[in-house]
Amino acid sequence: MPKTLPLAPLTAEMFAPYGEVIEVDGAPDKLINQGMCGRHHDRALLDFSDGRAGISLFDAKARAFPHIVDMVERHPDGSQAFVPLDGVPMLVVVASADSDGRPTNLQAFLSQPGQSINLHRGVWHGVLAPMGAPGRFIVIDRIGDGPNLEEHWFDEAYLVEGKG
Repeated sequence: MPKTLPLAPLTAEMFAPYGEVIEVDGAPDKLINQGMCGRHHDRALLDFSDGRAGISLFDAKARAFPHIVDMVERHPDGSQAFVPLDGVPMLVVVASADSDGRPTNLQAFLSQPGQSINLHRGVWHGVLAPMGAPGRFIVIDRIGDGPNLEEHWFDEAYLVEGKG
């Protein structure tokens, strides 16, 4: 029987230990394009040990609640940002690391339309999971030589039941 993982709304404050929530909030930092466009400036820290930033497109199949989390991954050499193109909410599962670097203290968040995320380098996280419908995503992450992926499979899976 999997452990139950509670689901929380995605907020900048709650997500701060893992990365940034990228969204429009409040007034723009400045107006550009003859005052017709508000720029909400520098919303995420892209961080790479080497290589370069790349932009990829992901086309992900729909997931549903209840959702099983049996594996998390991390990218030790670069941050990773996910920008939904279709307004589909995504399940974001993140974890702290214990003294041995293993994932612990999992948390689950559900994004809302207009929210994107940037995961800090080395943060354990679940797989891309658009909820209820397929989703296309712009992903900004490290492009470079060498492996940049570590996976951890749990002996006992977690269950995210959805909105309660």
